[in-house]
Amino acid sequence: MTAPGTAAGLPGRSVPPDRVRGVRAVQPVASLLGVLALGVCLVLSLDVVSAAVALVLEALLLPLLRIPPRTLLLRTSPVLVAVPLTAVSIVLYGRPSGRSWFDLGFAHVTDGSLELALATALRVLAVGLPAVALFVRVDPTDLADGLAQLLRLPARFVLGALAAIRMMTLLGDDWRQLGMARRARGVADTGRLRRGASMAFALLVLALRRATTLAVAMESRGFGAPGRRTWARTARFAGPEWAMVGVLVGVGLVSIAVAVGAGTWRA
Repeated sequence: MTAPGTAAGLPGRSVPPDRVRGVRAVQPVASLLGVLALGVCLVLSLDVVSAAVALVLEALLLPLLRIPPRTLLLRTSPVLVAVPLTAVSIVLYGRPSGRSWFDLGFAHVTDGSLELALATALRVLAVGLPAVALFVRVDPTDLADGLAQLLRLPARFVLGALAAIRMMTLLGDDWRQLGMARRARGVADTGRLRRGASMAFALLVLALRRATTLAVAMESRGFGAPGRRTWARTARFAGPEWAMVGVLVGVGLVSIAVAVGAGTWRA
């Protein structure tokens, strides 16, 4: 891998100090496994109590990540938009039960659909919040190291995905450069829809050319060679990683225990 860090078998190269502090030093694979385990715990039941307890515990642990509120709000905005949309659809089309509040053909609102919508909305938020927050500052190279070395995913697939993620950051710059080039030639003043379609096609062609060049460069450097490959940094799953998984699993188990104790658990 090309990112800086500890090289296997090369003494004298060490990880920078800011990479070994706090939650950011935890291998991203641990966060991935922990979030998956938490999601499994939360989908075992559709009650309000378990999802609410998990969400409260996550809110209490969130300051440990030291993420600026504005950054967290921007990154979680897709989840915040999906939550009300999910709730509205379940309110209108969920399984009817209890007192009926509104009925218009296929759309009906009852006590049961309202409760189910609230439980689902809280559950989506409880799963989506840690899934986003834990990966706000993740280095894609660290994640690729963990996926290949710890989860034993195919190296060619992991490296190809890593290269694609690295190239994604160039699309915005390419779009701005295309726009400035068209304005300099005087062809960007009218026809906004046509201009957008033509620029999107030009961006696609540019991305394909860059992908081809990158594939040839990676192949020439031995990224597709058969046999066991070496890694610049060794991905380890030690105490901090187990602690991360334990905390997330603990949040799920505590929420289940509280729901069972309150009598709201519905398997």
